[in-house]
Amino acid sequence: MAATRGGATINGGGAAVLGASSLAGARPRSSPLRSMRAEPRVVVALLAAAGLAWLSTAERMAGMDAGPGSALGSPGWFTGVWATMMAAMMLPSLAPATAAYSLSVRRALVPSLLMVGGYLLVWALAGVAAYGLFELGKSLFGGSLGWHGGAGRPLAAGVLVIAAAYQLTALKRRFLQRCRHPLGDPDPARLSVRRDAFTTGLRLGGWCLGCSWALMCALFALGIMSLTWMGLIAGLVALEKLGPSGRGARLAGAGIMIVLAVAILAVPRDVPGFVVPGGRVPHRMMGAMG
Repeated sequence: MAATRGGATINGGGAAVLGASSLAGARPRSSPLRSMRAEPRVVVALLAAAGLAWLSTAERMAGMDAGPGSALGSPGWFTGVWATMMAAMMLPSLAPATAAYSLSVRRALVPSLLMVGGYLLVWALAGVAAYGLFELGKSLFGGSLGWHGGAGRPLAAGVLVIAAAYQLTALKRRFLQRCRHPLGDPDPARLSVRRDAFTTGLRLGGWCLGCSWALMCALFALGIMSLTWMGLIAGLVALEKLGPSGRGARLAGAGIMIVLAVAILAVPRDVPGFVVPGGRVPHRMMGAMG
């Protein structure tokens, strides 16, 4: 039995979890963080999974070249690392939506897992596409993309400027609004179907990709194998989705990207955490990367 109070749905368990608008309607009136308090087990589970993914990523990247343009290894190796990275970076900001979804399906475990799986699949496929574009670019223009005397440094700065510009677009605002209020007022009976759970995850992943693809491109420009820049991008994503002001978070992200672009052009060796390309990757790491 469900009742309605103040525009929020209250399930049989008594937790207010979802706003009154539909996926295509107006902004939900309930906070996306409210569901986290109502379903703390899901939040703890996702944060634990993200923590394990961070540990795994740190272990696999130990000793690797953390600068921009570093080798990505074999397709299979990179896909595995990328999927782990996305779990580490994105699961914390997915916690409110997953908690709300879990409550909407009466805390059923399998639909919630399928939703998370669909979400991560979108990011895994995005990583495969990014790998293909990265390798294609290196094969076509690799000779002119050197950091010292080549186009590598302006290219990295240009990617950061593009990421900053996207932060200010109407398209970014629309995707971010979806990400901040992802579920609206879904029908629990319909969402309990496993197929719909997976589809919901794909939809959430698509919105998140539309919102954060430019920041992920910035990660490639800063150093895809760097835990420092992974942490920065993950923090910006979480601030945009969970912070009190989506607009403020967007502007902060744009400002950080511009500052980094200017610093990389002017004084790259003085940028904290930035690894100037040109070092050697240990042979054992090249072997692990295939």
